[in-house]
Parts: sequence; structure tokens; C-alpha cells
Amino acid sequence: MKSALIIRHLAFENLGTLESVLEHRGYELHTVDATLADLTAIDIVSPDLVVVLGGPIGAFDEQQYPFLMHELALVRKRLDSGRKILGICLGAQLIARVLGSQVGSMGVKEIGFAPVTLTEKGQRSYLAPLAEGWPVLHWHGDQFQIPVGAQRLAGTAICPNQAFSMGSAVLGLQFHLEVDPLCLEPWLVGHAAELGVAGIEPVDLRDQAQALGARLAPIAQGIFCDWLDLA
Repeated sequence: MKSALIIRHLAFENLGTLESVLEHRGYELHTVDATLADLTAIDIVSPDLVVVLGGPIGAFDEQQYPFLMHELALVRKRLDSGRKILGICLGAQLIARVLGSQVGSMGVKEIGFAPVTLTEKGQRSYLAPLAEGWPVLHWHGDQFQIPVGAQRLAGTAICPNQAFSMGSAVLGLQFHLEVDPLCLEPWLVGHAAELGVAGIEPVDLRDQAQALGARLAPIAQGIFCDWLDLA
């Protein structure tokens, strides 16, 4: 049986629609809470797949959240192994930082469902279905620069660097392709303070999610399957 190590920072920012993809493909899932686990004792190399999920802190906030230094060390070790790693939001920012790229605040929040614009390389990649304009969930105030040697795959007007890849093993997504629009309510509750500060009404996000319904999930799952199939 294949194995996948999932590193999460909040319980409700989970694998979402990616979970059933991995289960159907025979992965045994092991989830680690980065805020509580002894990250120095984790075997980051052996799993067939590592997924580093999102969270509301910054990839550069290690002075406030010291566990991030251990998490960055894990990400570095995984990258050095050459084995598959997927980073989403904070996870992608941690990968970018380890690869030497700048990560910092955009000065604004990008929150809500909206499409991304694919680069030429993105249009030829597993992200190609998003070229049809499917809205994906954005929920961030920080951004990464594209690492040297990586391919930029997607962007938005607010945040031009939304996705990058390095070969077939490394994929970083700033947007939350994994989120099931039908399961957004925990996000609205868990990030209520952030929404309030940003002046964003939960009802608006709820309406966007309900308009999408279950249509986005199979598209996201297909994208993840195509990436997993890359040798």
C-alpha cells in the first residue's frame, strides 16, 4: 500500500476532495498536526507523497510560531529526496521559501471564488481544465515569488504567482483547489475574525460556494489525479 503524509495547521483546512482521490488510489493516509507534533521525529522521506496544507500564519512567522523552523527543515529534506510533494497556500509558500524565493504580504486580502489565468505552460499542464474559467477558492494575504528553475503555471490580477511546479515531483498552489464548495461553512466560522477585518460578508462567500455546488470537485479531483500520474 502506498502512503501519504499530510501536514496540516488547522483541522478544517484539510485534504477536502483530495482525500477521496488518495483513498481510491490505495494510499494509507497519515495526518500530522504541525502545531502539536514532534516534527523532528517525523520520517519525511519514506512516504510516497507529502501534502503540506494551508493555514492563517505566514511562512516567515517562525519567531511567533517556532514550529515553523522544524517544518521548513522537513520541507527541505523532502525536496532534497526528489519525491512528490504538494504544497497548498501556506504549504506552497513554505516550499517556495525553502527553494530560496521571497515570501511576503501582498498588502491586500484575496478571499473568494474566482478563476485563475493559466500561463502557456499551465495550459499544457494538468491545470488545463481551469482554463475554462472555473472559479477556485482564494484565501490569502501573502504571496510567493516563483523559485528559480520552477515553472509559473497560473496567476490572478491581484496575485500573479498562483501556481508553480518543478519537474513532476513538486507542485505549489496558492489557491485552494482541494476545497469542496459544499463544505465551506467551517472556514466561514474558523476565519470569522479575518473576514470581519477584511470587510467580507460570510453570506457572500456562502452564496458563491452554493452556486458552484458539486461541479468543481470532479474537476479538482481530475487535476490531482493527472499530477499524481506524472512519473
